[in-house]
Amino acid sequence: MNPAIAAHIRQDPFANWLGATIEVIEPGYSRVSLTVTESMLNFHFMTHGGLVFALGDIAFAGASNSHGQTALALNVAISFLRPTGVGDHLVAEAKEVQLGGTTALYDIMVTERSSQKLIAKSQATVYRKKEFFV
Repeated sequence: MNPAIAAHIRQDPFANWLGATIEVIEPGYSRVSLTVTESMLNFHFMTHGGLVFALGDIAFAGASNSHGQTALALNVAISFLRPTGVGDHLVAEAKEVQLGGTTALYDIMVTERSSQKLIAKSQATVYRKKEFFV
């Protein structure tokens, strides 16, 4: 893994604002985590779906840009499977399924770290621009 690529991805302002930790970046793979706080809940006092989506999206961005080539989301489909709440430690892992010339496909799983229960599952596609950011 090129350290300059990993350093660039870890500077993600949104991930840092959320308090997400980009734990691993490898070619075609990324793992990101965060602990749910009270401000991340919806009015049902469960983790907001937008937060779960965002965590998966951060992992997706890391995995899809891990080759140093600019990759931009085209589509993301998500299924929310279980609720979580304050104190739960969510982990999103994005794995490259298919890497093409102009597109690539990723599977994204969000789990709760201590229970290992599946919280959400996504499939996402990127467009790969003909430019490299590192």
